Amino acid sequence: MGATYGGMSGDEFHKSVREWVDTAMNPVKKKKYVDMIYQPMLELLQYLRANGFQTFIVSGGDISFMRAWAEKAYGIPPQQVMGSSFKVSYDSTGINRLPQFEFMDDGPGKPVGIYQHIGKKPVFAAGNSDGDYQMLQWTSTNSLPPMEIIIHHTNSTREWAYDPRFADRQTGKGIG
Repeated sequence: MGATYGGMSGDEFHKSVREWVDTAMNPVKKKKYVDMIYQPMLELLQYLRANGFQTFIVSGGDISFMRAWAEKAYGIPPQQVMGSSFKVSYDSTGINRLPQFEFMDDGPGKPVGIYQHIGKKPVFAAGNSDGDYQMLQWTSTNSLPPMEIIIHHTNSTREWAYDPRFADRQTGKGIG
């Protein structure tokens, strides 16, 4: 990823992601990727916001990639999106992405990222991959009554079965 998007300005990258999101189709499902977002998670986010919770995305994916489309898809503004990141620099032309990895927001990196960017331990966390385990584990130690949820995508017909116990990663078809 660094070799592909390194040297690109922040604005160029944002524009290329928005164009990709608006047109890219999953080759198996023949749907836009944004149309394959797990519907129960969208409903959960809506419920939490309606009940006074501030919601965040904590992704193992590239933070700039996620910020380019997360608000439209999830209703979560860019400043409430965290993710893995590449180093950036500034010059008179603006922000430039460098082909050097900076931070991995996955596994044990998720609690670190939350601590550094939000500044407090979650009272509620929901995840959908093994990379969310440490975030859920850390949430469980909150002094307030915490709730942790792990969603295993096992329905290859409705969305995508990517839990390794239930899916062929090449086709997304259920095998369990």
